[in-house]
Amino acid sequence: MSATGDATGVIVVAGESLIDLIANADELRAVPGGGPYNVARTIARLGRPAVYLGSLSTDRFGVRLREALRADGVDDRRAPLSEDPTTLAVAQIGEDGGATYGFYVEQTSAADLSEAQACTVLDLGPDIVYVGTLGLVLEPAAASYEALVRSVGPDTLVVVDPNCRPGAIRDESAYRARIERVLSRADLVKVSTEDLDYLVPDADHVAGARRLLALGPAVVLMTDGGRDVHIVAADFHHVVPVPPVPVVDTVGAGDSFLGAVLAHWAATGHHRDELRDEGAVVRAVQVGIGVSGITCGRVGADPPRLAELPADLRRSLASS
Repeated sequence: MSATGDATGVIVVAGESLIDLIANADELRAVPGGGPYNVARTIARLGRPAVYLGSLSTDRFGVRLREALRADGVDDRRAPLSEDPTTLAVAQIGEDGGATYGFYVEQTSAADLSEAQACTVLDLGPDIVYVGTLGLVLEPAAASYEALVRSVGPDTLVVVDPNCRPGAIRDESAYRARIERVLSRADLVKVSTEDLDYLVPDADHVAGARRLLALGPAVVLMTDGGRDVHIVAADFHHVVPVPPVPVVDTVGAGDSFLGAVLAHWAATGHHRDELRDEGAVVRAVQVGIGVSGITCGRVGADPPRLAELPADLRRSLASS
């Protein structure tokens, strides 16, 4: 990606898609979801070129997931068909709008991706490659995404969101080893405080973020629901306030946050070396917070489109 503002590069988003079965007090609603899938849709809705890499089932849910990608302008040509059923998540919504999840993952489409299929995106010369969530858990897809990360070029910005789901992790030691290997090539990592409680349980959150930083990334973004976002880097630690917003539910909030950060980074022509620029990272995080706040006011993972944003956010996402 050019540092001069020529923001024509591609963002590849690699990981699972699934159907969120959102359960609240009086209904059960099926909506498209999955962390990486939500990130890809956010990026495309905000006007940046997004390529989704992950298998999609041939069943009715899979068709719905693909149609939603296309409706948002996400390139789905690197998303192979799978005969396995669509992965399901049940999201229980609490009184505060927060969600807890259970997963149905065995022999489902999210796991069905080979290394050869994953590495087809390399010929696109992506400027940014994102991997995350169940994509780093379910085999053989997890090994395939790891191979992709190993194979990207030296100028590619690698972004990782572990979004840890302990209930879906069958082999904890293998999962932790994979996270360490992937983070050794990562540039930007987004973690929630819940992720840090799982990954680094013997440290406070900022210290845990610094431990992840020591594995290789340049920047760790630490989110904590509606609380401040911490940007932790080797040379700075910046706390970005999160304003209060009306919350319908928090499904997809973290995904739309990170998707907006990446959309802003691409729109402004930044590359991986500029993660050392504290001001640039802070502005990207502020954009992410604004977009995530809008998502929280909607049912399910329904990030806003560029035209729906306030004028200041729209300007931040316009190519320079």
